[in-house]
Amino acid sequence: MHDLRAIRENPERFDQNWARRGLEAQTSSILKLDEERRAVQTELQEIQQERNSLSKEIGLMKRDGKDTSDIEAKVGKMKDRMAELEERDRTLGDSLNQHLSSIPNLLDEEVPNGADENDNKEVRKFGEPKRSNDKPLEHYEIGENLGMMDFETAAKLSGSRFVMMHSGLARMERALAQFMLDLHTGEHGYTEVSPPLLVRDHVLYGTGQLPKFAEDQFSTKETGHFLIPTAEVPLTNIMADMIIEEDDALPRRYTAFTPCFRSEAGSAGKDTRGMLRQHQFYKVELVSITLPEDSAAEHDRMTDCAETVLKKLDIPFRTVMLCSGDTGFGAQKTYDIEAWLPGQDTYREISSCSNCGDFQARRMKARFKRKGEKKTEFLHTLNGSGVAVGRALIAVLENYYAPADGGVVVPDVLQPYMGGLKKIMPLQGATTEQLKASA
Repeated sequence: MHDLRAIRENPERFDQNWARRGLEAQTSSILKLDEERRAVQTELQEIQQERNSLSKEIGLMKRDGKDTSDIEAKVGKMKDRMAELEERDRTLGDSLNQHLSSIPNLLDEEVPNGADENDNKEVRKFGEPKRSNDKPLEHYEIGENLGMMDFETAAKLSGSRFVMMHSGLARMERALAQFMLDLHTGEHGYTEVSPPLLVRDHVLYGTGQLPKFAEDQFSTKETGHFLIPTAEVPLTNIMADMIIEEDDALPRRYTAFTPCFRSEAGSAGKDTRGMLRQHQFYKVELVSITLPEDSAAEHDRMTDCAETVLKKLDIPFRTVMLCSGDTGFGAQKTYDIEAWLPGQDTYREISSCSNCGDFQARRMKARFKRKGEKKTEFLHTLNGSGVAVGRALIAVLENYYAPADGGVVVPDVLQPYMGGLKKIMPLQGATTEQLKASA
């Protein structure tokens, strides 16, 4: 959500910033609605004042035994007019809020201009990508050869874009999540949370998924309830409708391991093979709530926390700053961390860390008061993947695959979570059919 007063004071700044995202000028229509609404509110206020004055006059006249029928008729007409104006005020307010809530956040000045992911700016790299003269296997080929990744049964149970994993891969998925949580809580100072997976519509509105991205959400039969697309939604909304003191344990840092549910509307034909783009996946999320002056430094810190996961796994990656055309709806500035996938011979996103400024806080009314001040200010919110568990598993499979025996080496940092296992080997005579037959 945007500050309407700031739009009134400097509409050119907003239109120029939104133009970097490819949007047409928006402020003229916003200010037209705002002007009409304020005119309605002014008339309503004037009529209310006149009505109050006449009501007092009626009381005095009745006390003196005078006829008040003409004045009472006039007050009745005022009441009818006030009802019309109140309804008009509500309609204009709804239109104004709907317009404002559908426009993306303002971009940080550091964000480079660009149309899409091809214009993102590389910030740094870690590790040396593994390359081979032979065509490396993709993760789903490795998983199926291990006999531990079953898309057919998942499709029978749930349809496309689901996977069922068994044995060593199921354990590695769990190990990755435990490793990440221990790292973020033990070394990075995040508080672990186990949040609800079902939330109400106003919670999704607060973080910006509604109303604009309703088609991307899974809703329930019970009106107003949705499965979370990411733990960012419940974690950020912990601060909704709150006013805290400036020194009240800020910054607040939360982490959670949850399943995430996305309809993937508009992604037809993209990454249809394997686990890269699914309706259900697991993620360890990072959320920070800060003072406005601290959010830029917190953004860099959060990105470093996510990068540390890949460094400890020894997965090559690069970090890019998203350009204006690729930055998400609610973000001012975003760093994507892209892991190297030998099977695709390219880097793919495994984490996205965003500073949302006060954009979400305005929508969810998350505020604070500075010492000695009576007025409130909006907090800043940040979120990032720390990291996507399924994509981390993909990266491990492709970077640690041993073609000589078809096994997958377990990264050193994961071995304690795998009971000391150093390598996942194919199940005996491994085929998916044999695995299902033995289950």
